[in-house]
Amino acid sequence: MSGEIPVPQSRFRASRQVRGALWSWAVPTEQDSPKLAGVSSSGAQLLGLTRGDFWRDPSLAASVWSGNLRLPGSHPWAHCYGGHQFGVWADQLGDGRAISLGQVVTTSPPGLASPPGLAGPPGLWEVQLKGAGRTPYSRFADGYAVRRSSIREYLATEHMSALGVPTSRSLSLVFTDRVVEREEPELGAVVTRLAPSWVRFGSFELPASRGDFALLRRLADYVIHHHFPELAPLIAEREVYIRLLQATIERTAAMVAAWQAVGFCHGVMNTDNMSVLGLTIDYGPYAFLDAYDPDFICNHSDPAGRYAFREQPRVALWNLVRLAGPLSRLVGQDPEEDPTPETLDAVTKALNSFGSEFSRNYAELMRLKLGLSFEHDSDDMATIVQPFLDLLERGHTDYTFAMRALCDVPLLLTRKGAAGGMEQHIDALAARSDCSRRLDKEWRGDIRAFYEDAYGPRLAKQGVIDERSALALGAGMRLANPRHVLRNWVAQDIIDQADDDVAVIDQALELLTTHAFDDDDSVPEHLKDMAERYAGPVPKWGEGLQCSCSS
Repeated sequence: MSGEIPVPQSRFRASRQVRGALWSWAVPTEQDSPKLAGVSSSGAQLLGLTRGDFWRDPSLAASVWSGNLRLPGSHPWAHCYGGHQFGVWADQLGDGRAISLGQVVTTSPPGLASPPGLAGPPGLWEVQLKGAGRTPYSRFADGYAVRRSSIREYLATEHMSALGVPTSRSLSLVFTDRVVEREEPELGAVVTRLAPSWVRFGSFELPASRGDFALLRRLADYVIHHHFPELAPLIAEREVYIRLLQATIERTAAMVAAWQAVGFCHGVMNTDNMSVLGLTIDYGPYAFLDAYDPDFICNHSDPAGRYAFREQPRVALWNLVRLAGPLSRLVGQDPEEDPTPETLDAVTKALNSFGSEFSRNYAELMRLKLGLSFEHDSDDMATIVQPFLDLLERGHTDYTFAMRALCDVPLLLTRKGAAGGMEQHIDALAARSDCSRRLDKEWRGDIRAFYEDAYGPRLAKQGVIDERSALALGAGMRLANPRHVLRNWVAQDIIDQADDDVAVIDQALELLTTHAFDDDDSVPEHLKDMAERYAGPVPKWGEGLQCSCSS
């Protein structure tokens, strides 16, 4: 990498403006009393390792994955990038507390949850420590991370992968005895996280903002060669940069569609938190929906709701426009000159494709969740999906619970005279809703009418007319509708328990990955109590929990 991207040779941690380079050497700060707190089995497998490789000597593993012990041949670095934060250009930002140890090449393809061809080249992983201390990009921060936010990111990445969402991954979690000053003093932690690349939209924005178009071109060519190899043969053609933009648009649309389908709210969709590979990165004040509320805001630091749940597709496109600016500069003969009308037309066409790409991906995912076959009724989104979501919004109904409960409805609809079963279903749905007494009876009637007058006839069109076909459809729907998601209250409960017993972290990880789609009777005995509680109603203390950007 050093032969392709220029880098200043200084190893100082002092914050500074870095020009003419996209990364700087960095050295992890020694951590106090590191202790191994978690290892992801699936994350380890991506590097050809096992959990046993870590737990065989947990003290050694903690030293390595806290940054205290340097891996042979490792020359750590921190990325330099800029970004728009809450819509405002913030100039140089960079990895203020993340330090990459190196790139690992394995013989197996990346196990990212993304469509074929969207995960980058086979087996390339950039291994990064988050919370490892100051870098040249720390500014006024200390470079550390606290246990609370580290547990949340460690669990979320692996959970999102299990849900089928394109995402970075986690390898390990290490606790330290360092006291980290935040609103209140907290103990520290280091997460080892993985991605084929940590290049962001802001990685392109910063050199373009400085007029360093030679560096910008080298970055774009590097990304194409290493992460979009299908475009590499076109590198001599300047239109390749439009193709790069188009590929990123398609990946971003697929990612955000998956967010909306599982009810995930990122919370900080700044351009420095957007992966050029279309991966979910930088898990901060994220949340999964409890009640279905399109206006839900998960970030306490976002009172205006710029990054509210319903705004995520719009913000993604806004961010892509910011990326399109730098890339369009590379198409013409002279990047110092404004793009030609032909270039602007090509860029506009690419950006205009985001809406249809998002809608197509979202419709496919929602059809799977509702058990709607693809060869029937192209207007399913308008006649089935959106009306159902509107009912959930009216009732303030638990989104994950409602989608999972829907898996039982095809069978209930085929059982003639089994009104009691349907009434029990609606009772359960109402119990996970927040209808006012005045609306409750009307809402129940509308749910029943939707099932009988819209959803049932639509399923009948695709041959769901008896118990056998309904059981088969319900089983397939359960593979698209998780029973467990990492709600804010669940994450907080795990964080609280981890103070006394770190084993709960990987127990929760097992539930949220291996058993995220399992009913209670399929969950191992040692997880049954946890599974039953975490699939239950939101406790009073957990209602309306929000996180801030502080971590």
